[in-house]
Amino acid sequence: MTAPAVAANQSTQPAPAAVAPAAAISADIEKIYYGDFLAVRDARVAVERGKITGFIGPSGCGKSTVLRSLNRMNDLVPGFRLVGHVNFLGQDIYAKNIDPVAVRRHIGMVFQQPNPFSMSIYDNVAFGPRLNRYKGDLDERVETSLRRAGLWNEVKDKLKQNGLALSGGQQQRLCIARAIATEPTVLLMDEPCSALDPIATRIVEELMLELKTHYSVAIVTHNMQQAMRVADTTAFFSVDISKGGRTGYLVELGETKQIFDSPREQLTRDYISGQFS
Repeated sequence: MTAPAVAANQSTQPAPAAVAPAAAISADIEKIYYGDFLAVRDARVAVERGKITGFIGPSGCGKSTVLRSLNRMNDLVPGFRLVGHVNFLGQDIYAKNIDPVAVRRHIGMVFQQPNPFSMSIYDNVAFGPRLNRYKGDLDERVETSLRRAGLWNEVKDKLKQNGLALSGGQQQRLCIARAIATEPTVLLMDEPCSALDPIATRIVEELMLELKTHYSVAIVTHNMQQAMRVADTTAFFSVDISKGGRTGYLVELGETKQIFDSPREQLTRDYISGQFS
């Protein structure tokens, strides 16, 4: 197993890793701040290789903040500061010599609202490889990405059509194709079905199960049934309001069946049973 190089002074060629880590991402997040506001504390999570890790919990519990910290997307938010470590295949992505842009090439992101660019379907998918000066067969890369996103058969005859002309569910799959076109190791998905109808949601959920054969996947979802259907491991977050603020924290992490059938923590039991307040 090789670990992609993400340091600012390194090439993007894979660097050998002495020992393959058990998880693609292992995060030990002590605190996350936005300015003086403590948004998250005590979040130790892992994204296992070849599996789907689900983040669940009430609104404001920090699950999306933690997810976006796993590829330094929160660096774009003024005042963001993380105390702790996020290790990607053995490298701390918050080390001073790490290039966050390189991190995001290896840890892709799909957002809540489908956000295709106002350009052709082909150019949407080719955008990342072109930006990274991909030297291979671009047509093949676009087709492979669209096939893995379950969209190729629907768009193969209209690749020059604007991506914004697709349906909502198709746009989300186009965004997935765009994210995986750079061949990431990990795919982060922040409530990818919340803006979709039930049919499109089912299609994307089936796609997630296919994607984990190629990538390690982490997903934030408000839908507990969705977590039960797709996640191998589930992390439950809650909110601490004891000091007058709202600070999210990890309550429990375990195999999905264990979390839903026999949670260890009372807070988890209350949330799963609908008694959480």
